[in-house]
Amino acid sequence: MEYQQDRGLRQPGARTGGSFAGGASKTIPVSIDRLYTAFADSELRQSWLPDLELTQRTARPGRSIRFDAADGTRVSAEFAATGAEKAQVSVEQEGLPDAATAEQAKRDWRRRLTGLKEWLTG
Repeated sequence: MEYQQDRGLRQPGARTGGSFAGGASKTIPVSIDRLYTAFADSELRQSWLPDLELTQRTARPGRSIRFDAADGTRVSAEFAATGAEKAQVSVEQEGLPDAATAEQAKRDWRRRLTGLKEWLTG
């Protein structure tokens, strides 16, 4: 990738194919099952993530889940237990058109995951 960037063939941050990605991660003081369910259950997900329409593609319960977003991007979430009642989620939104949109996606996911933490820990 650096070779292509050095020669002006690929923008910094661009993936193979020319798309971009943005995301965030957050450690939340809840069990991994509870955190995973907040993503996997569409009604619960709508409670904390009303601004993004997602259709589930694949899932590995307690480990990862992947979605197609209504805007044509793809969203993936990876989960890891960091304690008995503490878990981390890492979210990435792929298929973004440019670096500015990827930066906005990072900000959006930081805000969304902060909201999720508040929603789960009440």
